[in-house]
Amino acid sequence: MKKIGIIGSGIVAQTLGSGFLAKGHEVMLGSRDVNKLDAWKEKNVNGKTGTFEEAAVFGDTIVLSVKGLAASEAIEQAGVQNFNGKTVIDTTNPAADAPPENGVLKFFTTLDESLMEQLQERFPAAHFVKAFNSVGNTYMVNPAFAEKPSMFICGNNDTAKKEVSDILVGFGWEVEDMGKVEASRAIEPLGMLWCIPGMLNNKWNHAFRLIKA
Repeated sequence: MKKIGIIGSGIVAQTLGSGFLAKGHEVMLGSRDVNKLDAWKEKNVNGKTGTFEEAAVFGDTIVLSVKGLAASEAIEQAGVQNFNGKTVIDTTNPAADAPPENGVLKFFTTLDESLMEQLQERFPAAHFVKAFNSVGNTYMVNPAFAEKPSMFICGNNDTAKKEVSDILVGFGWEVEDMGKVEASRAIEPLGMLWCIPGMLNNKWNHAFRLIKA
């Protein structure tokens, strides 16, 4: 079992925190305002809460679960040195602070450089692995579909990807490793695609699956 430090206090962070606890891991959620996590702590008595820095120090594995626009700042607030050599599960999407257009979110990145590439370049000693960005929080842990859905991951460190793959399998996912960090240019827009049925028709009960011959 692992010690998981989660950087973030939103619904994704809380859902994953509860999921990790249910699987037997130790968990600390970090927030700029720890009081935001009081309700989560009441429901998850074995969970811990603290600051970004405390969560980063606590975690042998770190989950980055903040707005994409705030990702770099959150890592710096948590202490860059606390990420060195650690697997960092990057759940972020580069959504801009702008309304969607016909259900399509606007990104602040381009097709030639993803948010995770920016993070990996800025914080090279951390082992980023993209995951959990292409499905809603309701289905992140033990997704209930007729078929096992696919979670697309990527990252430069094979050991980190193996660690994240094992976590995902335990959470009920089929893992599809798309290769190095550049693959996040394709994986991050899956979050945009996933949101369109919800934005247009309030339908959020779906996930992706890679079908093979």
